[in-house]
Amino acid sequence: MIVTIKKDGNQAQVDNLLTWIKSIGLSTHVSKGENNTIVGLVGDTTKVDIGLLESLDIVESVTRIQEPYKNANRKFHPEDTIIDVGGHKYGGNNFQIIAGPCSVESKEQVLSIAKEVKAAGATALRGGAFKPRTSPYAFQGLGFEGLDILRDVRDKTGMPIVTEIMSEFHIDAFMDIDIIQVGARNMQNFSLLKELGKLDKPILLKRGLSATIEEWLMSAEYIMAGGNNKIILCERGIRTYEPYTRNTLDLSAIPLIKEKTHLPVIVDPSHASGLSRLVRPMSLASVGAGADGLIIEVHNDPPRALCDGAQCLRPEQFSEVVRAIDVMLPLVGKVRD
Repeated sequence: MIVTIKKDGNQAQVDNLLTWIKSIGLSTHVSKGENNTIVGLVGDTTKVDIGLLESLDIVESVTRIQEPYKNANRKFHPEDTIIDVGGHKYGGNNFQIIAGPCSVESKEQVLSIAKEVKAAGATALRGGAFKPRTSPYAFQGLGFEGLDILRDVRDKTGMPIVTEIMSEFHIDAFMDIDIIQVGARNMQNFSLLKELGKLDKPILLKRGLSATIEEWLMSAEYIMAGGNNKIILCERGIRTYEPYTRNTLDLSAIPLIKEKTHLPVIVDPSHASGLSRLVRPMSLASVGAGADGLIIEVHNDPPRALCDGAQCLRPEQFSEVVRAIDVMLPLVGKVRD
């Protein structure tokens, strides 16, 4: 349920309304815009007398909503959420590029790539310390050693770091990670999502392999229900019957997500296609569809990469993609810092 407060609503009356709502067992989500204030009611709203609410002097309108996600709903929060990560903003008219290797292999490797992608325009460094692999015999990442390498590279380059968490039992080790990534396979790891909801830290939430948009937003809701609203959604392709690509990039999800939620959404064209030659066109298509950013895999020697070399760009290829993106951004009203 959404209660829209009149522009000239008295603050004392608003506070009294919020106190009453909480007294009947509901929680509230308040969003103050330029023209009015939106109060979202979360919980069993059947106990609320709509007629009584509508009769209050400060109330402009009362609307019931049908979607099961409340905090993530744009109706609760009409204006775009903007998330600041080390001075770089995600959401609104901002556009950010995250880049780096699929997995952390060595300090020298990550530092070399970090310097090159930063020079090309990336504002955050991605790198997998823990790697969820389909085969138990594939490279699983360096684990905690990989986290130490990422921290060291951050100290040397000033780039915020993005890396994937696998378990709620690793939370303490991720407390100084700038953006914690939840991978596709953990999108519905609800125990993990609940723990991440207790943090005051940006979470990059990737769409599940076969998840619907509503399921994806409900996973975001799990985190937001715990109090953490700093969520960046990531479309990374979904599993279909098409064998020519690793996944199928759902470009239609971007404008749809923009309609349904206020959260920023970025795209991972590397995992979506699994082919480095498709990263450039899929990146530009994502810009055109309204994405708030990209996360791209870059490796200095893709044929020898320990993980997903076929979808990695070389640093010089990444630079070319960024230049092409810069040509498109003014057309969609976005800016890259």
